[in-house]
Parts: sequence; C-alpha cells; structure tokens
Amino acid sequence: MLLALQIILGIAAALAVILIVLAILIANRTYNVTCYHSDSAKARHNDPHIEFGEEQYKNLTGRIHALVSSAEEEKAEDVKIRSSHDGTELYGRFYRFSDSNIVNIFFHGYRGTALRDGCGCFDMCRKNGMNALFVDQRANGRSGGNVITFGILERLDCRDWVNYINERFNGDVKIVLSGVSLGAATVLNASDLDLKNVRCIIADCGFTSPKEIICKVASEGGYPVSICWPLLKISCKLRAHFDLEETSAVEAVAKTSIPIMIIHGDDDRYVPFEMGEKLYEACASEKRFLRVKGAPHAASYMVDTEGYVAASMEFIGKHLEG
Repeated sequence: MLLALQIILGIAAALAVILIVLAILIANRTYNVTCYHSDSAKARHNDPHIEFGEEQYKNLTGRIHALVSSAEEEKAEDVKIRSSHDGTELYGRFYRFSDSNIVNIFFHGYRGTALRDGCGCFDMCRKNGMNALFVDQRANGRSGGNVITFGILERLDCRDWVNYINERFNGDVKIVLSGVSLGAATVLNASDLDLKNVRCIIADCGFTSPKEIICKVASEGGYPVSICWPLLKISCKLRAHFDLEETSAVEAVAKTSIPIMIIHGDDDRYVPFEMGEKLYEACASEKRFLRVKGAPHAASYMVDTEGYVAASMEFIGKHLEG
C-alpha cells in the first residue's frame, strides 16, 4: 500500500513538473511572439517601404510607396527625449512646415514605422501647414527598448512627447495627437492624462484594449486563448514589469475631456470595425466618427483621401480656434 502511494505521488510530482515546464515554454513563446521586439527585428521592420502584403492592399501599394518617398525627401530635425517612466531613449523627427504654433504629433502602429503608417498624415500636415513630430514608438525604429506594451507604457511616452513640445514652444502651442492602429491606441490611452495644450485627437483604426486585440489575433491564429492570455499577462509582469490590463483605450476615453475623432475602415480585418464603434460609444468628450467604406486596416487615407482630409481638417480646425 505504501509503495503504491509513493508511485502515485511520484507520478503526480512528475506530471506537475511537466505542466510547469510546459506553462513556462508557452508563456515564453507567447511573450516573444506578442511583445518582444529584438534589435534585429527592429532593424528589419524599420524600412518604411515594407509592404503590408495582403491582397487588400494590392491597389494601394503604389500610392503608399509614392507618399513615403515624398516624405523621405523632406528635411527633418532629429530629436531625442528620455521616458520619464523608465528612462528609455525615445526618438522622433520634427518637420517645420510653417511658422505657426500648431504641431501634430503622430504615433505609428505595431512593429511599424512612422513614415509608412503615417504617410497620409504627413501629406495632410504638409499641405495644410501643420508642423509635425513623427515619433518612433518604444521598441521600434531608433527608440530604445524591446518590449511593445500595447499602449500601456506608450501612453506615458505620449505624455512625455507632449511635454517636450510644450517646452520647445514655451507653452505657446496648439497640439494635435494622431495615431494609426497601435498609435491610435496610444493616443486614446493617453487621453485621460494631463496633456497640456492638446486640442484634439485623431485616432485611426485603434483597438479597444490589449486583451481584446491580442485574444482576437491569437484565436484567429489557432492559439488556445484561455491558456495563452493569462500566461502572457504573467510574463509581462515578471519580465517587463507592466500590466496588460492596467488601463485600456475604451476606459481612458470614458474619462477624457479632449475632443476625439475616431476613424475606421469597415473592411478592417485586423482591428475589427466594431472596436472603432465601441470606442466612439464609450467616449465622454466631444466626438466624431468617420466610417471609410471598403478601407482595410490602416489604409483609410488611401481609400478616401478627400473625405479623410476634409473630415479631419474640419475637426482639427474647429478645435484649434481660440
């Protein structure tokens, strides 16, 4: 009897060890795939001419390349700040398009680049005389760090960039925050922070929360969400010291007083159109929603440039007055 009990306990202990090892392996894999962005991967993704690849973008690629090439020809001032949260070096490019005190700060998407993801915003700023700061988000481009936090720490970086522009203009400045995809989530997550002189936000195809977008993508990829999500959360806390559920865009906009314009293409197969609707419904401040018919993810500007610019500039102009 004693021997049988010892055998059972031995098997149970072995199974427990196997499960722990398996959990560690899954957690490590999920973290590396989702949040970790190695230096080599950052270098590979830093080319603004990298194509989206999906069939949806086939007829848009040429225009995107043309706008990126045009943006690359413009002279920029390289700027650098340090995150007030953890000291991470953050880089950006400042473009002086006029002598005005208007600055549009743009944030790019997940493993993206400012000029590719923001080539439409860049074109709009240049044509309308808005000075622009195009940011390399943490763990992307020339900015430091190797962990993408889905808007959690990026929102604090956004506040630091706002503070930088205020200091640069001695407080006499009118700021517009813009972002696409993760960049949109960044500015929306930051919307309930103290953002001096931010007059309005333009958020293009942003997601509601880290959990919702990560679980959506994981599920589509065939990963067991019920296992991967909690293990990812634990990994982020232990390895990168942040909480994926600390806040969310949908929570922040429910508390903001900054006017927000939500833009979303209704053929977005990455960040569902319904997330844009949910953000709009949750927003407590003055708001506007622009639905771009037939636009895939992060390409609304390309699909309906005239409508995009007209709606955005009307919203921006209204809130720059005074």
